Amino acid sequence: MNKNLAKIINKMAVIDQKMRRRAMKTGIWDKRIDKQNTLKMRRIVKKYGWPMINMAGKKASKNAWLLIQHADHNLRFQKYCLNLMEKIYKKNPEEILKANIAYLKDRVLVNEGKKQVFGTQFYTNKKGIFGSRLIKDIKNVDKRRKKYGLPSFDKYKKLMKNYKAVPVKKIVK
Repeated sequence: MNKNLAKIINKMAVIDQKMRRRAMKTGIWDKRIDKQNTLKMRRIVKKYGWPMINMAGKKASKNAWLLIQHADHNLRFQKYCLNLMEKIYKKNPEEILKANIAYLKDRVLVNEGKKQVFGTQFYTNKKGIFGSRLIKDIKNVDKRRKKYGLPSFDKYKKLMKNYKAVPVKKIVK
């Protein structure tokens, strides 16, 4: 395991989460954090490939996914990482958390303006109503979620209602 790589990725994830918690309190969203983390992740992926569990440890591998999940400003890179994760999972399922693939797949689809397939992405509309992004073939969503180790959509919806969208007052670019 590359402990230095794990340390770098985990530190980036701490910064990511601190910014999001701060934004919940202040309403100030600092896009620079996502952009900086994406640049660093691009360098990491170019040098090492996708940070698999045996390479960076389970925590850092999951944090790498988290950072890519938050790289909405770079859809191309999100798609590239999703493709890497899917290829790795097919060869060696122990190296990637399958649920992370589902979340990133939905994120990419939503960012492309398409319907999601696992029901992982939610939003608050202009009227302040919180709900799921559109889901393709919703009647079979629980079958797909189960295959990826996710709870039922109803359970997930209840969990998501505990989260509130960040009331953004200012975006720092």
